[in-house]
Amino acid sequence: MAWQLLLTSDIGLLSLFVIVFTLGMSVWYAIYFSKKMHEEEDQAKKT
Repeated sequence: MAWQLLLTSDIGLLSLFVIVFTLGMSVWYAIYFSKKMHEEEDQAKKT
């Protein structure tokens, strides 16, 4: 019942989009900040 409402109604699809977008954004930020931290470590080692 809940899955049907989530996948068939306008509000359910919008909610699903927001959930997926938020999860994707959190993964992207985690990767981005991890790269930046490693870049700063490499620069600190060079100087």
